[in-house]
Amino acid sequence: MRAVFPGSFDPATQGHLDVVRRAAGLFDEVVMCVLTNPKKAGRLPLSERLALLSEMTSDLPNVTVDSSTGRLLVDYCRDAGVGVIVRGARTTRDLGHELPMAHMNRHLSGIDTLFIPADPSLAHISSTLITSTRGR
Repeated sequence: MRAVFPGSFDPATQGHLDVVRRAAGLFDEVVMCVLTNPKKAGRLPLSERLALLSEMTSDLPNVTVDSSTGRLLVDYCRDAGVGVIVRGARTTRDLGHELPMAHMNRHLSGIDTLFIPADPSLAHISSTLITSTRGR
C-alpha cells in the first residue's frame, strides 16, 4: 500500500525523519509530499525543502519526495494512488488539530489517516520553534 506523509517541512526536523522511517516500515511506499501551508510564512524555497528531504531519506528505498500546491490533499492522494495519510503527533494539542482534518479527509475521499506518536526524545521539536529561534 502507498501512503503519503504531507507537511510543509519548513524546515524538516529529526521528528519528521523519525515518523517517515517508522512509516516506511509499515507501507510499501511512503511519499513525503511538501505542501504549502498558508498559515506559515515559508523560510526555505520549495526546491531546497525537496532537496533536503531527498537527502534525509536517501537510505530509505521506499520513500519518495514530491510536492503539491493549490489543491486539496485528498485530490493529490486520489491522483497519486495513495491509500493512507500518515501524520505525526507530538502532543494532544497536535491530535486535537489533526483529528478534524482526518475526519474531513475520510469524509471527502474515504482515505484514512494513521497517526504515529512522536518519539518522546523528539517531541519538543517543531519546525515553528526552529524557525522562530533561528539566528539566536
